[in-house]
Amino acid sequence: MSYSRKSLVAVRELLAARRNRAITDFENRRLEIVSEIPELLGIETKLSQTGTKIMSAALSHELDEKKLEELKKENEDLLRRKAEILIAHGRDADSLNIKYTCPKCGDTGYVGVDMCGCMKRELIRAEFEASGLSSLLESQSFDTFSTDYYTGTDKVRAETNLRLLREYAEGFTGKGDDSWLLVGATGLGKTHLSTSVAKTVIEKGHSVVYESAQGIISAFEAKRFGGDYESNDEERFYEAELLIIDDLGVEVSNQFTVSCIYNVINTRICGKMPTIINTNLTQGELRERYADRITSRLFGEFRPLVFMGRDVRGQKIASR
Repeated sequence: MSYSRKSLVAVRELLAARRNRAITDFENRRLEIVSEIPELLGIETKLSQTGTKIMSAALSHELDEKKLEELKKENEDLLRRKAEILIAHGRDADSLNIKYTCPKCGDTGYVGVDMCGCMKRELIRAEFEASGLSSLLESQSFDTFSTDYYTGTDKVRAETNLRLLREYAEGFTGKGDDSWLLVGATGLGKTHLSTSVAKTVIEKGHSVVYESAQGIISAFEAKRFGGDYESNDEERFYEAELLIIDDLGVEVSNQFTVSCIYNVINTRICGKMPTIINTNLTQGELRERYADRITSRLFGEFRPLVFMGRDVRGQKIASR
């Protein structure tokens, strides 16, 4: 599984902040409790000494099982006594323990060499935010895509599109997967299904960037003309394991914009990085708008999915 560098950095910083906060809270709480109950200091000192002895005995080449059991019993007695004292003074039995957000990994993000579930969940959340789809991902999924708004052959086509894209998302590997060209008028489900792909792929642990064609152009313009380059880092269009380009064809068309779109598409094709493109333009309109070097890649390297029917969004609004 692979996550974007930005998400990894952000989540590691988040977990480090949680861990530092838990340790600071513990140290402040410990000072307060020991000042109030001085006898606990002696018990904690003995616990520390006993713990060291247990570790030494366990690692000894001449392990004395009887001695080790005695040390463990002494340690358990001290822990029980500490808990009794804390409870007697109106404190929780675990008041002198560090209270991590995730007790399993101690807010490090790892259990041994394996990534902890808490870190995976935070990375998924970060990828949702980074994808540009955080709001849509809350409501749009394969399960919420209804084919009831289609009829006849349009319904069969919608059901096929749903099945193909669900299978694609569930089997996504991150490199060498198919790229798709979703073609059809507005309101026929292209965004819903491509968003559903993004949601499933992110939950599988892969990085996804979802951006409009105009948004991609704006990122390149920011770099070229000295705009807010940091917040429009165009490298993410090349690095994401799945790039979804929405509304291809609505951007202003000129030599610069066509060059930007070509560079992104071609670089990803050469690197075997899958891409999904949504467009309202027909095949003929795409040929009229873009140079052969783009259309030849769209029609030669992408699997086409055609969406037809009546505007679903319009039907939903009319039925309210």
